[in-house]
Amino acid sequence: MFGIDWLDPHTLIRDYGNIAVFITCIIVYVETGLLVGFFLPGDSLLFLVGLFLATPNAPMPLWLACILISTSAWLGDQTGYWIGRKAGPAIFNKPDSRFFSHRNVEATGRFFAKYGSKAIIVAHFVPIMRTFVPVAAGVGKMPYAKFLRLNIVAVIVWGTGVTSLGYFLGGIPFVNENVELVTLSFIVISFIPIAIELFKAWRERRASK
Repeated sequence: MFGIDWLDPHTLIRDYGNIAVFITCIIVYVETGLLVGFFLPGDSLLFLVGLFLATPNAPMPLWLACILISTSAWLGDQTGYWIGRKAGPAIFNKPDSRFFSHRNVEATGRFFAKYGSKAIIVAHFVPIMRTFVPVAAGVGKMPYAKFLRLNIVAVIVWGTGVTSLGYFLGGIPFVNENVELVTLSFIVISFIPIAIELFKAWRERRASK
């Protein structure tokens, strides 16, 4: 429909096979574990992998992909937590740059204030927050046992849930025939929460002037 071949699961199978899933795992790790990965499209990739696995002759079963993706997200979150734990507040006091903005830090603070410890779970469904929240949990010295417990729930619900959503929707004829439109719509929807947070931050800055 839009001529974006990489949004077509059939193209992914033909050109990449299992490599597509492993590349997704790497991207998920970078997005959740390294501050420079905040711009990566985790939600849409998981959704697309689910669509990919719903096609005939998919090279990998859904359960295996879910385990690999959830494990990658868990490893990323653990990396982010311990970066924050070891580096402390200094990690959030860096000057603004191409890969770091204090607006994201401010949004993370509001996110934690709104959801409390549940932010560890909710953040996985909000772009940018799933990058910064694990680091913020480490900076704030959230007890590791508590973080670990919440994190395991988060990566299973997100990694398995979003991938499975794509898989089961892939069996619907309309979705299968309009993959690009559905995937692009999913990308737009996934960015609505962070757009709301950024708008609130902008409005608060204007009000404080």
